[in-house]
Amino acid sequence: MTSLYWPYWLAHYYGALEVATLVVATIILISSVDDLFIDLWYWARRLYRKFTAERRYRPLTAEQLMARDQQPLAIMVPAWLEYDVIAPMIENMVSTLDYQHYVVFVGTYVNDQRTIDEVERMRRRYKQLHRVEVPHAGPTCKADCLNWVIQAIFLYEKTHGVTFAGVVLHDSEDVLHPLEMRLFNYLLPRKDMIQLPVVSLERNWYEWVAGTYMDEFAEWHGKDLVVRESLSDSVPSAGVGTCFSRRALQVLADETHNQPFNTDSLTEDYDVGARLARYGMSAIFVRFPVQYRVLRKSWFREPYESTLEMPLCVREFFPDTFRTAFRQKARWTLGIGLQGWEQMGWSGSLANRYLLFRDRKGVVTSFVNIVAYVILVQLLALIVLRASGVWNTSFPTPFDTDGWVGGLLAANGIALLWRMAHRCYFTTILYGWQHGLLSLPRMVVGNFVNFMAAARAWRLFLVGKLLNRKLVWDKTMHDFPSTDLIAQAPRKLGSVLLSWQAINDEKLQSALDEQQTRQMPLGRILLSRGWLDDETLAEAIAFQNDLPRVFDIAAKVQPHVSLADEFCLRWRVVPLAPDSDGRPEIAVASPLSPDGLQQITEQLGAQPVQMIARESEIVEQLRRLDAVAGQPLPAATPLLGELLIDRGLLDRMTFNQAMLGYRPHLHGRIGDYLVDLGVLPREAIEQAAAQQHRHSSPDAATEQPS
Repeated sequence: MTSLYWPYWLAHYYGALEVATLVVATIILISSVDDLFIDLWYWARRLYRKFTAERRYRPLTAEQLMARDQQPLAIMVPAWLEYDVIAPMIENMVSTLDYQHYVVFVGTYVNDQRTIDEVERMRRRYKQLHRVEVPHAGPTCKADCLNWVIQAIFLYEKTHGVTFAGVVLHDSEDVLHPLEMRLFNYLLPRKDMIQLPVVSLERNWYEWVAGTYMDEFAEWHGKDLVVRESLSDSVPSAGVGTCFSRRALQVLADETHNQPFNTDSLTEDYDVGARLARYGMSAIFVRFPVQYRVLRKSWFREPYESTLEMPLCVREFFPDTFRTAFRQKARWTLGIGLQGWEQMGWSGSLANRYLLFRDRKGVVTSFVNIVAYVILVQLLALIVLRASGVWNTSFPTPFDTDGWVGGLLAANGIALLWRMAHRCYFTTILYGWQHGLLSLPRMVVGNFVNFMAAARAWRLFLVGKLLNRKLVWDKTMHDFPSTDLIAQAPRKLGSVLLSWQAINDEKLQSALDEQQTRQMPLGRILLSRGWLDDETLAEAIAFQNDLPRVFDIAAKVQPHVSLADEFCLRWRVVPLAPDSDGRPEIAVASPLSPDGLQQITEQLGAQPVQMIARESEIVEQLRRLDAVAGQPLPAATPLLGELLIDRGLLDRMTFNQAMLGYRPHLHGRIGDYLVDLGVLPREAIEQAAAQQHRHSSPDAATEQPS
């Protein structure tokens, strides 16, 4: 009997699938009409501005940004388990920003020691960095961490007698543009909230999950936020690249008893944008075109550098695995779609309510898209069965009798092609035609990520309500790009020290002028003038050259390394114990020249790992080699070569060139050798040697600081 009835059961099931198809297709069409309206508004606005505003007003230029006097600005960075990215992010930020008057505040939790250690390491290096301790264990929520940072900023203003014109919000994985602070400075205090575009750093072609962020943010921040600002004169904060005026923060703090950010929301950035709009605060979404040096990745060739004009934006790596992606998006869906619905309702103008609908429709349409895939697969399977003759039983359906069904499906098909064209267009603008094509199949991947995100968001929301459980920071581990991926320009020592606020413009220029005259290293000039301590100089040189630091080299010296004293003195090298892989390590005050590295490599039998140490530590160890009458020089005694250079009797380059041929067993004392070469007259050497011996006398040694 069962074998007789199965064709009819299958026919009933096919009919139910057709009804489900109509329901799903109707919902998709409504959502597509919504998207179509946004698209048409964008293109109409773009066309209108092309013939009006763009002809009437001159575009803002970088020169105008640079001409504006710098106002004090604060940067706040909330950090929970960010030990792997916080240090390179701060290093990149400080070395990148073309701005002087800013202070960075990083919020950490008392039970996150690894992040605390990294922030403290950076704080010792950068004068403008302050760590803010959240006085209770984490995780709580990002808003809670930010509220403690804001209190620290207010306290800093009181204790230092300064008022910040604005406060900038960033995350621990953000890559900044040099002109970012200049742009904020230009718009403050006229604007109360300034939002920059946010885009993903470019991924490889095969990283499809991470690629969905490239596609979605390219379209959202290239089109949707532009339309949102045009429709409602309000802009939601993206959580990064957002600058709040001092007035806006004070209004938010006064409203909530010094708690500017909503701790009951997992998307405090979205919430704060809506609250500022209610107070009539002026917000702007800025698209200021600048040049970027990007690392372009191709299907057919090795990665290559390219120059691209795009809006000044915040770039970062987004999650690259399915699990981390849907967990991050679940927080966004929960905060915007569910908590936002619960806490904000449907208030504001008609345009604002429409935009709220767009923000929240994803809690439904994310499921509908997957249901559509499931229905499509089943319908195709049944059509194949019918075409093969295995099953041919059917009942009358709307598909056969009503022409409007065909129109509905055709409209959805056209809407899908329209949607694909826009996704491809906006992705191509930022990442090239190859990623533009890949954005089409990645739309399917994105739908599955959004489905899992919506399911997780609903589960967390409902469980939280049933169990009265407060939702906490659902941590997403981040990656920070290496310097080759963000295509940085070579760092100059003066620029590094200037960006660290270790020296000011006047001192740097004076030292550079002296460097031109005396041909001395910039660092030694700054040290000799007392404008810089050798610890900061060592940190700067290590950062400038991407080399590791080494501390307390006296305890790490390897006395039996096959490196003759003459090479140590010639290249100012201190041999250390080999690393765990057996590679030789050396301590240097600055990186070796190619000739020096080649000679040291030949002597050691392998290329050494160069580690940056303080100048004073290097000199102290070299004094033990530069003996006077067979005895090591006292700690305060300067090396003869350094003494000659410091007195301006010869420059570093000439000294190093002369020392290339120096052999102690053949040439005797360094001073005699320099006289024999004709580098300096005997009188100059004798005067320097006399000064050296005065330093080495017991009385002089006791007068010198150790």
